[in-house]
Amino acid sequence: MLSGSLVSLRDMPEPTEDVTFHDEDWYAEDLADRHFVNCTFHRVDLTEATSQGAVFEGCTFGDVAFNVSRHADSAFTRCAFVRCNLFEAEFTGCKLLGSTFDRCDLRPLTVTGGDWSFLTLAGGDLRGARFTGVRMRETDLSGADLTGASLTGCDLSDVQWRGARLSGADLRGSDLAGLDPATVHRAGTVIDVMQAATLARALGFDIRG
Repeated sequence: MLSGSLVSLRDMPEPTEDVTFHDEDWYAEDLADRHFVNCTFHRVDLTEATSQGAVFEGCTFGDVAFNVSRHADSAFTRCAFVRCNLFEAEFTGCKLLGSTFDRCDLRPLTVTGGDWSFLTLAGGDLRGARFTGVRMRETDLSGADLTGASLTGCDLSDVQWRGARLSGADLRGSDLAGLDPATVHRAGTVIDVMQAATLARALGFDIRG
């Protein structure tokens, strides 16, 4: 149901602004090139939906199912995700600048490329998640569970790590500027030689050949 109207998704002009979508069934919907601004999505089923080049600005997603959805070259900027299910969702080359995730099911999440900077994932369950070549500058990962996750080739500079669980996580090739090993659970965390030297210097070690 479209709040206040029975207009279908495909019949709406672009961009779609300040509209509430409630209890909609958009299973396997193709959202290519759609543009939503300040819209609210509540209990919308986006299972297996795809979004190529779609834009969501300042939107709120509450109890939305993103299960097995695929998103490529799309933008979710300054959006709020609350109690959403992202089971096996994939994001490729997407921008999620300034967005927040609150009490979402994020497992297993796959992200390739794109910009996830200034994002809030504090306390998120990201066990086994895969981030490859993603820009994540100043993202809040404090208290997040990244056990067994892969964050390889990512820009993780100035990320907020305090209390994060990195046991068994693979961080090779990522920029770890700002990571204080003393503030995270790090048993079995995988890093490369250059990262080890950087972290050693951050702890005050004088490395000599």
